[in-house]
Amino acid sequence: MTLESAEQFEEQEQYDKAYDEYQKLLSKKPNDVDLLQRTASTALILDKKDEAKDYFTRILELDPQNTMCYEQLMDIYSDTDRYKYYIYRADLHVVQGQLSHAINDFNKALGKAETEEEIISVRYALGGLYEQVEKYNQAIDEFLRITDSEKANKEAYIKLAMLYEKSDMISSSVSVLEKAIENGFENDNDIKELLASYYIKNDNPELALTMTGDNLTKIRSYLDNEQCDKAFELLENIKNDYKKNPKYYSLLAQYYYQKNEFEKALAAVDEFEKFAKNSPLIYQMRAMIFDEQHNDYDAHINWAKYNILRNNPDVALNEYMHAFSIKDDEPELVFTIANLLDSIDDKTRANEFYERLVQLEPSNKKALERLADFRESIGDYKQAIVYLEKYHQIDSKNANTIKKLGNFYEKIRKKDKALEYYKMYIGISSAVADYDEISSKIAKLETRSKQYSDEGSEDGLIDIIVKWFNRKKQG
Repeated sequence: MTLESAEQFEEQEQYDKAYDEYQKLLSKKPNDVDLLQRTASTALILDKKDEAKDYFTRILELDPQNTMCYEQLMDIYSDTDRYKYYIYRADLHVVQGQLSHAINDFNKALGKAETEEEIISVRYALGGLYEQVEKYNQAIDEFLRITDSEKANKEAYIKLAMLYEKSDMISSSVSVLEKAIENGFENDNDIKELLASYYIKNDNPELALTMTGDNLTKIRSYLDNEQCDKAFELLENIKNDYKKNPKYYSLLAQYYYQKNEFEKALAAVDEFEKFAKNSPLIYQMRAMIFDEQHNDYDAHINWAKYNILRNNPDVALNEYMHAFSIKDDEPELVFTIANLLDSIDDKTRANEFYERLVQLEPSNKKALERLADFRESIGDYKQAIVYLEKYHQIDSKNANTIKKLGNFYEKIRKKDKALEYYKMYIGISSAVADYDEISSKIAKLETRSKQYSDEGSEDGLIDIIVKWFNRKKQG
């Protein structure tokens, strides 16, 4: 019982014996994908299609990206079961990333479905695909139809509620989960806690209290219902158990914010940040606190950071510009604005702020580099040289700057300066990039300089004039 003997039977076209061998080998290695493929292929040759289906299905359980299996199953079901044919073709398109084709095939499968289970399964797949391509209304329609069935599971209700939230229809999220409670999920904690969170988002904190068993959700409900004393009492009671939970500190910050104890609120935000770095909520909470303190500068800075993390660069830029109008001599702010303008490809305005940064910090290498790059991009090599010379004074060993200076001096035809920097560049190390190319440039520049020097003598000048007149006569 070896793989070699099974292969030998196949070569001899003794497929019955090969099939038996493969089955014996599979009994020892039931999750061997290669063995499953060999066995399935042999089963097809022997016209054992039902057994082949089972093997191909087992392969997909182990290797869902196996396109060959989808194609084989499509062939098997092509003439016998169009529902399954379209299902496997749709699955193949999903694996290949062709979502619009997958949606089309699932809709065809829907037309061939015969049982309620099949219909629900297809609608679930369709809803998920519509969500992926951001067609939320179509996704909602699919999950609505699922939840109209008595066989709908809790995942369908949860998915539908979340889709409504994505579409900014929180009241509909509430209605869906209330329907789930009515339809037999009244004891399901996942449904109840999600419904409680939507009650809070829908400005019904008192209803959230009737639904939740979670301490943090209760605290949020108390705070939103202006029951600050109850909230603080529970915050104190659970603080030892929740001292590493970021949500606890966000609620503590909210409590102090509502009590106008802003310094304590900021301290709570600092604790929150330790456990939830880069959360937009950090900057949102700080911005709100600074707004209440009439600290406009820091409020604008934090609203900007909040919007950066929310991927709203234009809004963030507007907030930074407001902060700049209050305080225009903060190097960090000026650099942040310049960098942000750079990232949204507004090079001209970015250049203005890099120039401002150099005024504030003459030794800022990043600003000098950006200014030189901008001047190079518009063909202003003389001004680019000015910035790079300043950079070179700060960092005399930066190879890239030295090479650029040589290149820019060459472009404005200052050969001596170009030679100076090119020689400096290759003098750093023979391992620098483009060593041979720059060495060749040096040789050419030196040759030209020598020719220019020879032609610059009186005899050389006469020779040039004579040669010119001779060419004119010949012409």
